[in-house]
Amino acid sequence: MTASSNKLGLIAGNGRFPFLLLDAARAHGTDVVVAAIKEETDPEMNQRAATDAGVHVHWLSLGELSRLIETFHEEGVSRAVMAGQVKHKQIFSSIRPDWRLAKLLLSLRTKSTDMLLGAVAKVLGDEGIELISSTSYLEPLLAKPGVLTARAPNENEQRDIAYGCQIAQAIAGYDIGQTVVIASQACVAIEAMEGTDAAIERAGALMKTLDDQASSLERSLTVVKVAKPKQDLRFDVPVIGVKTIETMQDAQATCLALEAGKTLIFDLDKVVELANRCGIAIVAAENP
Repeated sequence: MTASSNKLGLIAGNGRFPFLLLDAARAHGTDVVVAAIKEETDPEMNQRAATDAGVHVHWLSLGELSRLIETFHEEGVSRAVMAGQVKHKQIFSSIRPDWRLAKLLLSLRTKSTDMLLGAVAKVLGDEGIELISSTSYLEPLLAKPGVLTARAPNENEQRDIAYGCQIAQAIAGYDIGQTVVIASQACVAIEAMEGTDAAIERAGALMKTLDDQASSLERSLTVVKVAKPKQDLRFDVPVIGVKTIETMQDAQATCLALEAGKTLIFDLDKVVELANRCGIAIVAAENP
């Protein structure tokens, strides 16, 4: 089948990201073929297909790389985008890769996010399917520079941001994670496979255990989230939303620092409103 230039393939992970990208693409009059991942994508995706003739949903397992390619070929898709998280730990779960994915995994030096997704992108490209930026259609949602909340970071939080940026950029360079949680210029938690929210929860739990002990750490937690030094905008773009602020509130974190222009903020108004209610400062900088 000849590929249609006005048809977009959407490889949908979990969360709201796939739905926001779907809405934006449809607003541009683009038909969307959704490759919904059984282990990750919200079942609500079926409702979108039922109410919008321009949306076609195909459910497949995370390990079915060959079927993904076949589906896009049959639908005439020559451009695709990844949107939504696919938990890295799924690689090590009971999911059985098909022959194409198994061959790809065996060829990798490491199974880091960049290495794995970069290899998938190359396989798709070799099959005539260009993987485009995950921020396509969503440029207005990228964080703008400046203080986003009513309260700016205080002096202690600013020191934690400066220290946290050094640590976050270092771990991001190794493709370990993109978020660190800091207290009194000490690193309390580093994001790894568990994801941002779980790292914040872990930091909050650790600080609560210190409440019953003599500690030189101030109770305040600062969360720093950065892009990778050579961020590939086709995948793994830093994202925050209301859930991030709710998690910070539960962990008693008081400040969030982001990289402007490279971090997507979903539901900005709701994020800022909740942060203001909780007394959380949010700041975005181009070079944190």
